[in-house]
Amino acid sequence: MSEVIGAGSGDWMARSLRHVWHPCTQMRHHETMPLVAVSRGRGAWLFDHEGRRYLDAVSSWWVNLFGHANPRINDALKDQLDRLEHAMLAGFTHEPVVMLSEQLAARADHVLGHCFYASDGASAVEIALKMSFHFWRNTGRGDKREFVCLKGSYHGETLGALSVTDVALFRDAYGPLLGQAHVAESPDARGAGATETAADCARRAAAGLEALLEQRAGAIAAVIVEPLVQCATGMAMYDPLYLSLLRELCDRYQVHLIADEIAVGCGRSGTFFACEQASIWPDFLCLSKGISGGYLPLSLVMTRDSVYEAFYSDEMSRGFLHSHSYTGNPLACRAALATLQIFDDDGVLETNRTLAGKITQALQPLAAHPRVRHFRHRGMIWAFDAVLNEGDTGFARRFFTLGLQRELLLRPIGNTVYIMPPYILDDDEVAHLAAATLAVFEQALAP
Repeated sequence: MSEVIGAGSGDWMARSLRHVWHPCTQMRHHETMPLVAVSRGRGAWLFDHEGRRYLDAVSSWWVNLFGHANPRINDALKDQLDRLEHAMLAGFTHEPVVMLSEQLAARADHVLGHCFYASDGASAVEIALKMSFHFWRNTGRGDKREFVCLKGSYHGETLGALSVTDVALFRDAYGPLLGQAHVAESPDARGAGATETAADCARRAAAGLEALLEQRAGAIAAVIVEPLVQCATGMAMYDPLYLSLLRELCDRYQVHLIADEIAVGCGRSGTFFACEQASIWPDFLCLSKGISGGYLPLSLVMTRDSVYEAFYSDEMSRGFLHSHSYTGNPLACRAALATLQIFDDDGVLETNRTLAGKITQALQPLAAHPRVRHFRHRGMIWAFDAVLNEGDTGFARRFFTLGLQRELLLRPIGNTVYIMPPYILDDDEVAHLAAATLAVFEQALAP
């Protein structure tokens, strides 16, 4: 590491662009859009090699809950590092994975009592899809092999997850490789007519899904949704009533419900699990991102006893033979345990409600801006849609670049500006977030 001494951001940017292929990026855009070379993080801030700082208002792609270099998570990982860094989970077990599974089952009222581990969100979705299909095969219903997703849904970029994703930018290039899912109407509250409510949108979308299930339930294995907020399509928010209606439909037509809580779980939507706001539990619940506090790659699928029991057999072929080398990694599980401890010790869900009220109030000048439509909020997520000039395709990149100049890290999705900060902002940081977002928005409106 001696070669890093004295190296500045420009050197690291140049070296990265020579050898690192960055995710979700058209690399040519970096000819004109800055690449930020991060040196360190502390609390809600990231710092580059020259000491410039950036408020991480997107939680580093929605993963960081309690700030960078959090002392309590750091201490837990240092302790675990001296005990056990990794052991295979086939034929072995260890304390962190057992304790994490127990604690998550308790948070799900022991309705979802079994946890299967992976590394990233898309992998969790793959597991849930495979488990659902394999469950039906093991129970003599092998004809149930189709899936339903919502319009505008995003569930990951591996082939199975992409098959139930309805975002053309991600999906179209790989269409020939993908399974074809049914795409049901979204309950997105932005679709409400002049006299309609968000609940009306939920009922209309559920009625459309019911029509599909009436025709195809015998062939459909599962419906997969992001509860309450469809994130990657532009933070489409909807009424919890839709989840209640969806649970009823899945029960009536004997179809699994998969809840992709990768982005909206772990308190992000206002409750630890988003599904709690509809007083329902799915058949499969996918977690990732915030579950490790933003420290290490970790994902998991929680499911019911009835699903687990369908795989419990003397026959190897009836088992769920999915794996990867780092399944249930002790370091990642220990980070997750430290994250859950912070939730309990600090009363995070309650303090988040207070923090969310402060942020919402601070953002009111934006909500009232004449070029803002559909200002919306759920838990610790805020979003609004910019009214752009015709033909303006550079708004998102322009906003990102201008934000960096004002110590603000935000990455709009098309014309949707969203804010998903860590849960630790103080009053000064809330004020900076609101003022900088408004200033950058007004500057970014005019190319």
